[in-house]
Amino acid sequence: MARRRSSTLTEAELRLMEVLWEKGQATVAEVTAALPPPPSAYNSVLTTLRILERKGYVAHAEAGRAFIYRPLLAREDAAKSAVGHLLSRFFDNSAGTLALRLIQSERPSNEELTRLKALIETYEEGPK
Repeated sequence: MARRRSSTLTEAELRLMEVLWEKGQATVAEVTAALPPPPSAYNSVLTTLRILERKGYVAHAEAGRAFIYRPLLAREDAAKSAVGHLLSRFFDNSAGTLALRLIQSERPSNEELTRLKALIETYEEGPK
């Protein structure tokens, strides 16, 4: 039976998931070759893929002697989970507090400011 999926990915797990999201599916050798520097050992990649499979993030199919891994979780779902984890741990589940912190720490681009203003206006108009 698969373990309950943890709410966030470790850095090592995220590196492998990025490759699988980009490729759609890949063997251990293909994932290893596609990783950015520093290089990772084949056995380390295999171990991490097995952990991801136990957590329910990936699945594999057999193709001859090779296993082909594919993501079960979309990048957007992983990002949503990570933001939710961040909100609950550091911002008392307040998206507004997180947004304010982000904007205070780094000025948004003009395009981002335009999008933020439009979103604020939509919220000020009330529910539709």
